[in-house]
Amino acid sequence: MKACIFHGPGDIRLESVPEPRPGPGELLMRMEAAGLCYSDIRVYKGEKKARIGVIPGHENVGIIMEIGEGVDGLEIGQRVVLCPIIACGRCFYCLRGLRNRCLKRVTMGYEENGGLAQYLLVPASIVSLGHVLPVPEGLPPEVATLTEPLACVLNSLEACRLQPGGSLLLLGAGPMGLLHLLLARTLGAATVIVSEVDEGRLRQAQRFGASLALNPARQEIQAAVLEASDGLGVDAAVVTTGVPSLLEPALAAVRRQGTVSLFAGFPPGSSIDLDPNTVHYNEIRLTGSQNATPDQYRRALQLLTVMPQAAEINTHRFPIDEGIKAYESRLGMDGLKSLVIF
Repeated sequence: MKACIFHGPGDIRLESVPEPRPGPGELLMRMEAAGLCYSDIRVYKGEKKARIGVIPGHENVGIIMEIGEGVDGLEIGQRVVLCPIIACGRCFYCLRGLRNRCLKRVTMGYEENGGLAQYLLVPASIVSLGHVLPVPEGLPPEVATLTEPLACVLNSLEACRLQPGGSLLLLGAGPMGLLHLLLARTLGAATVIVSEVDEGRLRQAQRFGASLALNPARQEIQAAVLEASDGLGVDAAVVTTGVPSLLEPALAAVRRQGTVSLFAGFPPGSSIDLDPNTVHYNEIRLTGSQNATPDQYRRALQLLTVMPQAAEINTHRFPIDEGIKAYESRLGMDGLKSLVIF
């Protein structure tokens, strides 16, 4: 079968590898689509680690083709998505349902083979943990690839404790920032302000229903947010892109007892000056989020059935033979999300 193989930073190759066969407890999926996220680009750039020789891809949708001995509750021919987290199931975090925080966690597409291949062998650990999720009837596979990123966004907004009728500032309108906007609106946020320097992405935020779309090169974020919130500030601000300096305007824009969340991954060694009195005297809650729980994956998959605009996040599609171009597209900031389709 054809597969994209990671050989090190800047080195992804299309190769022919043996087609896998499922053993006890395993599944074989024929891949339909795999999304490429900025975490994959960070691996490609050497900012995040992955095993040399691994098949990337953690936003995976496909059809079950073969079922290994001992697998119950799943059927050949089912379309499924995966929660790509392989967790121990026994540590402090796993016992609380927080498998994304597992002390021994590994992830498909980084340590274990992912979906940038014609077929994907789903490990028994993924199957036994219940991380194989049937796709709702009528949900296109390309949209279902957004389950993983949307689950991460759901975790982010829940970490912000954003309530229906609340207000939110999003710093960055890339694919994840725009998913934050769509989900916040779906969950009942009354005011969603978006800050972004790219005019094309800013226009997309407006089409997706941003209450206010700011270009910080022309507008001062704090002043605009305070004006839009009657001087109060927003309930929460999320830094959705890996620019450390965005923490400062985020802290300046939230109300007292508001929340600032660092959603994006940042380049290694990033740092920023922080006046602790800003957090102390305003009782600001500073947090972060990374990946999501299995329950958030389950709910994100269902939420996609009532979020038709989410399909617009996927702007570029490449066959597996041109999988390298999916990386080039993301590196060049061309459009929003890239898919490898099969």
